[in-house]
Amino acid sequence: MADTIAAISTAFGEAAISVLRVSGPQAFGIAEKVFRGVAAVNELKPRYQHYGRIVDAADATIDSVLLCLFKGPASYTGEDVVEISGHGGILVTRRIYDLLLAQGARAAEAGEFTQRAFLNGKMDLTQAEAVMDLIHAQSELALKAASQQLEGRLGHEAEQLREDLIGLVAHLEAYIDFPEEDIDPDTGAAMVARMEGLVARLQALLDTADHGRILRSGARTVICGEPNVGKSSLLNLLTGVDRAIVSPQAGTTRDTIEEMLHIHGLPFRLVDTAGLREHTSDFIEATGMERTRKELERADVIIEVVDGSQEKSAAQRVELPAGVEQKHLLVLNKADQGVHESWTTEIAIKLSCKTGEQLETLRLAMKDKVWSGAGASSAQLVAINARHQHCFMTAKDAMQRAAAAMQEGLAPEFVAVDVREALQAVGEVTGRVDVEEILGVIFSRFCIGK
Repeated sequence: MADTIAAISTAFGEAAISVLRVSGPQAFGIAEKVFRGVAAVNELKPRYQHYGRIVDAADATIDSVLLCLFKGPASYTGEDVVEISGHGGILVTRRIYDLLLAQGARAAEAGEFTQRAFLNGKMDLTQAEAVMDLIHAQSELALKAASQQLEGRLGHEAEQLREDLIGLVAHLEAYIDFPEEDIDPDTGAAMVARMEGLVARLQALLDTADHGRILRSGARTVICGEPNVGKSSLLNLLTGVDRAIVSPQAGTTRDTIEEMLHIHGLPFRLVDTAGLREHTSDFIEATGMERTRKELERADVIIEVVDGSQEKSAAQRVELPAGVEQKHLLVLNKADQGVHESWTTEIAIKLSCKTGEQLETLRLAMKDKVWSGAGASSAQLVAINARHQHCFMTAKDAMQRAAAAMQEGLAPEFVAVDVREALQAVGEVTGRVDVEEILGVIFSRFCIGK
């Protein structure tokens, strides 16, 4: 790229320091015009902090700063990069930024530094996306997943798939293009086995999509039950704050209340809902109950709270939407008053919101509901996002069609078309294809200066 960009890379507001970045062919020249230190900028040692002053056109000091040079390609963007660390005042930082623009830099667009890193071969698309995940990480596991992706773990998995697909395409096309060379296209069974192996590997990556969504957005956890069984008390107990109003009067909670918390490194988005009962004449309460039913349909975890001290037959149980049984946890609240013997056959957590008894049991059960199976190992953490999911699903569908075509005895030309489609889809994950159309979507989510 011919132009040079600049941005304030730290958050807006007052702080101890602020950092400004300049990247491009004129970065060192612009720094030379505004920096006064012990030597000319081109004589300073790269990757070291150098003390000096930022001055304006009249050589008046704007700020005392530390300046660090990164000579391309050994820099974040692969270009010459200058980083200026100054005092974190809003006005002084803005004056330095305006000065850099006046000396020939262009204001960077959102995500443009990382986009240049990708275009200059410093990282693949999965690593570029991991930068944003790292910035937004809200839990230990989300941070670890982003770090592993930034190190190239997901990119490596995709590249291994891509290399194997290239091998398949090359074998098929050699057989098609050079029939006189008597190239063996593999026996049908062997080729199908190779394809089914690729399908299985693609499915293993697809199985991590839910984990990725939960790490990025939190597991949506709905607390439900009939009025006055302790739903709001449970929300307050889990969060450790009095977030919801607790009252012996039924129908106190009229609308959904959301709160984020972290359990064993995982983010959970708790939703306290209006109590469900068969009839109510209160329009607001009825509206809240309808919202509760909608929340149940999109929940990752459903915590049904009942009064365990009362007889089971007296409890009004929640009617769960079809297909969510595996997300359901039954909590018998008020265990400090004793659990009624009629609940003996139920698989449930006996909890007291008053004393906190068995709270950790509930926390562990919540984690197990959302963090198990493929991709859940903290040592082998891969968590694909929605874009990766679309690419891998496209590749999987294409490979399944290719395997079916082989089994049906269709000509290799038909099989090769599907394998090429799978190769294209997997290549899009890391950017090993023409990706101009998807660059704008990916990098538009970045903050200015990153």
